[in-house]
Formats: sequence, structure tokens, C-alpha cells
Amino acid sequence: MVRPARWLPASITAESGTLVTLLGAASALFAFALIAEDVLEGETHGFDERLLRAFRNPNDLADPIGPPWFEIMMRDITSLGSTTVLTIVTLAAVFYLVMDGKRASAALVAIAVSGGALLTYVLKFGFDRPRPDLVAHLVEVSTLSFPSGHAMGSAVTYLTLGALLARTQPRRRIKIYVLTVAVLLTLMVGVSRVYLGVHWPTDVLAGWCAGSAWALICWTVALWLQRHGDIEPTPSEEVTPPA
Repeated sequence: MVRPARWLPASITAESGTLVTLLGAASALFAFALIAEDVLEGETHGFDERLLRAFRNPNDLADPIGPPWFEIMMRDITSLGSTTVLTIVTLAAVFYLVMDGKRASAALVAIAVSGGALLTYVLKFGFDRPRPDLVAHLVEVSTLSFPSGHAMGSAVTYLTLGALLARTQPRRRIKIYVLTVAVLLTLMVGVSRVYLGVHWPTDVLAGWCAGSAWALICWTVALWLQRHGDIEPTPSEEVTPPA
């Protein structure tokens, strides 16, 4: 019995995947542009101030809501988006991919994360927004505020690595689990920055948008390179010789 050709559904799926990632990147960039415009025009001040105050004792803005252990937990979570932690995670992933013979994937991760970090600094200096002075900062900060480097760096790193890991899993529920963990890590790091008083909420929203857009753009490039044979295919896409 002759089996139906399998290349057609795979081709359609690949084209659909590329289209979805491009649309996602475009949507994230559009959202970033809207937030940035409102920030430059000063239209987000009321929203930012209300949300920052919501995380503080109304009688003492130096006192965050919740028990002391919760503040400690948020400090720990925010460190997951620090340059040091993201660099360690990225280097570990890159060396693993190199040892596994996936040099093109390793190069993709290194370029995506380092490029995202460079873009973050360019945006920060371009917008030149000062840190919040409404509430006390619960951790040390020294750079500019918009967009949040922790939020953007987490989105770039964890979403890129999550997508890379998900593509190696043949089972859909495992793919969903991996991507969900990546998204949750990104969200928790961003929320922690507002809770600790070192970022305006719109800094974090913009960081999520810009980081997600960059990760999706890099992933679109990866899909294109994969189809042209310049990057390793997923296990399910590897061609097996006929028996």
C-alpha cells in the first residue's frame, strides 16, 4: 500500500509556523511602539504611579506589601533576570549545544541573547528615562529605566531557550509545558521589578514586548535557516533512509 506524501503537510506547517512567528513579532513591536509613544508624551504617569503604590503600604511607601519572606522571595526571583544569571544560563546552553554537535543552534542562541542585550542598552540610552522616585528602591540599581533590562533580557533568554528546547520534544504537552515555564519565568522577573520599586510598570511592559519581539524574530530566522539546511532539524524532521 502506497503511503501519502508526508512533505506537503510538513511544508504547510512550516509556512504557517513562520507566518505565526512573524505576526507575533509584529504585534509585539507595535505594542512596544504604543507604550513608548505614551511614555514619551507623559500619558502613562497616572497608571505607573497607581500600580507602584498598589505594591506598597499606603502609610509608608518604603514598606512593600506582604510578609518579610515575600520580599526576600521577590529579591531572589528578580536575580533570575540579572545579567550574571542570564549569562550563566546562556553559556551553559551554548556549551551543551556545542558538545551535542549542534553548533548552528549554539551560534543562534549566542547571537540572539547577546544581540538582545545590546538592543536593551541602546533603547535605554535612547529613551533616557530615569528610575522611579516615588517609592524606595529595595535593590541596588544604576542604569536607566526604559525598557526594563531584566524584563527584556528574561524574555529574550528564556523564550529563546524554551522554544529551542520545545522543538526537540515530539510530544505536544511537553512542548506546552516547556514554553509555559519560559513564559512564567519571564513574567515573574518583570513583576518583581515593579514590586521592588526599581521600574515603572510601563518599563516592564515595554521590556516584555521588545524582548518577545526580538526572540520571535530570531526564531523566524532559525526556521528559515532550518528549511535551507543551515541549522539542525528537529528529530522528527530528520530524514531516515528507506529500508
